[in-house]
Amino acid sequence: MKRLSFFLSVALSIGAMAAGNAAPMPPAAITLGDEVFLKETWRELGGRCVGIVTNQTGVTSQLDTIVDAVRRNSQICVRAIYSPEHGLCGDRPAGSYVASYADERSGLPVYSLYGKTRKPSTEMLAGVDVLLFDIQDVGDRAYTYISTLAYVMQAAKAAHKEVWVLDRPNPIGGDVVEGPVLDSRFASFVGLYPIALRHGMTIAELAKMFNDKFGIGCELRTVPMRGWKRSMLWPDTRLAWVPTSPNIPEWDTTLVYPATGLIDAAGINNGAGYTKPFKEAGAYELDGQKLTDYLNARGLPGVHFRPTAWTPPAGFWAGKTLTGTELVITDPHTFRTVRTAVEILSAVRATSPGTLHLTKSDAIDRDWGTDTLRRGLETGLSADEIVRQWEPGVRDFTAARAPYLLY
Repeated sequence: MKRLSFFLSVALSIGAMAAGNAAPMPPAAITLGDEVFLKETWRELGGRCVGIVTNQTGVTSQLDTIVDAVRRNSQICVRAIYSPEHGLCGDRPAGSYVASYADERSGLPVYSLYGKTRKPSTEMLAGVDVLLFDIQDVGDRAYTYISTLAYVMQAAKAAHKEVWVLDRPNPIGGDVVEGPVLDSRFASFVGLYPIALRHGMTIAELAKMFNDKFGIGCELRTVPMRGWKRSMLWPDTRLAWVPTSPNIPEWDTTLVYPATGLIDAAGINNGAGYTKPFKEAGAYELDGQKLTDYLNARGLPGVHFRPTAWTPPAGFWAGKTLTGTELVITDPHTFRTVRTAVEILSAVRATSPGTLHLTKSDAIDRDWGTDTLRRGLETGLSADEIVRQWEPGVRDFTAARAPYLLY
């Protein structure tokens, strides 16, 4: 970790030296919450010291990190940095242990919230009055950054600290909501609260809902963006995309992540770790053409399928050629990502029933936040019937989230 910190420090130093001569980033269509904080809201700290919960995605529209930007303001006291899953640099694989360490460049402690603990301890919060949260989410309940947000808020409540959430866009928009809504029986770090899988909320809106409806009750302040609209997808913001984790390299990966990110528990490889993570679905000796033809015949909006093959370099399938289908997004606005996940699993059941493995029910039910998907697949429900049973919960959630929307 010290070696990683050294190389990161060198890279950042070189970048800082080059920045003076570099062309500026094109202007964005919105103003991020961290930019509002850096220009205006920081004055309301009143001399209090901050800890910054962030990673590589906590940047301004000019790709300036929140840590560097805050440290340049001599009137802001910074005590510590806190990092989520994948670490401060975002280079650690999913589920990998991340250790705490001292950042050689800033001299600040970098406390891991995906190592010995997932919640800041009293010792980690010593000397901190306000926690600034600046991390880019992807719009999917099962992505753990929003669970880290909730745990930070819980710890802040217990330690009598404030939390300020610097808002960022939902890259897949704020208009569309797709189920299932999490059943509290299956709550875990990949889904703490009963929200929809595709929730259509920003990180600050989720913080407000977690705090009020789900009873965290910490001293919370949100710093909204300016100019963001719920109809916006990431390209509409004209912001540069920073990979949120190793398998989310481009913004459009966030579109397909809810479609394939949770199918692996059913024995279907989703291309994670290969060249097109989450854009593929298949298995060993599966008939990719048959699967593709079945899915294209369904006429799903916003997506076309093509047969493909890939050989994972690591993991359970390392060295084996897998066959299946690739998701080609034709219209990101009409594409229904969670619906497509159900369609893929139903299509595998129909075209290659021996490939679908539902025996690991704990994993499937935990990841999806419900047992209705697994039971529906086991009992022969169609994709339409599976999705239809989630509609009342989605309607209730959509109504419940309304008081917390900022835009």
